[in-house]
Amino acid sequence: MQPTGERPVRNHTPPSLIALHEAGYLFVSETIGSGTGIDIGCGLGTESAMLARSDRRVIGIDYHAETAGTAARVIDHAVCSDARSLPIASASLDWVCSSHIIEHFRDSSTHVAEIARVLKPGGTAVILTPNEPADFENPFHVNLFTPDRFLDELQRHFTNIEVRGLTGSAEVLNEFERRRRVGRAVLRLDVFKLRHRLPHQLLARLHSIGRRLAYPILNRKGGDVVVASDFQIIEENEISNDTLVLAAIARR
Repeated sequence: MQPTGERPVRNHTPPSLIALHEAGYLFVSETIGSGTGIDIGCGLGTESAMLARSDRRVIGIDYHAETAGTAARVIDHAVCSDARSLPIASASLDWVCSSHIIEHFRDSSTHVAEIARVLKPGGTAVILTPNEPADFENPFHVNLFTPDRFLDELQRHFTNIEVRGLTGSAEVLNEFERRRRVGRAVLRLDVFKLRHRLPHQLLARLHSIGRRLAYPILNRKGGDVVVASDFQIIEENEISNDTLVLAAIARR
């Protein structure tokens, strides 16, 4: 799979970001219960495999056919599909994982509606997305959420929702702030704000190239000290602007 800079890929993406995603999947695994479910945006299936248990069937969904094929080698099954039109029968799944997907859609409600459609009554969905105040300028993220807006979006299709946060230790937050400082330093080179005048597709392509160049530098600066156990889940009333990720549990 060609790294885009947006997908987490081991030995390419900074270990701090890999650890952030792993911490999210650990939370999903502790929350969803047993039965058959899907991991939307499964990528290579590396994190999806963290959901595997003897009483679970894990199906991956990815928009890129070759990537889905790779994921199918490490989980029960994987298919190529748009996350806004799932090839899954209504009310057929026990659980759904959507990790860092919803922010990629301007029409995010369509994605949430599909999650609600495929869940059985009593099924559980866990949806993770960056917390808008803590996110850094990223053309792949076209629809960021605050806790209130995230809850409003999910309430269109679910009535039983808990919003929590995923944050880290002081060392973790310092590591992510270091990455933001590097990013801000790079953006200062764009003194005329030309990036805001580029077509979005071109900007995303340039951003992808920039990440592939920057990640080896970031990886040499000590980011590998961050591991999944350095992150923790917090309650909604503890979420602040420094909280890295919003994590919602939505049940039918």
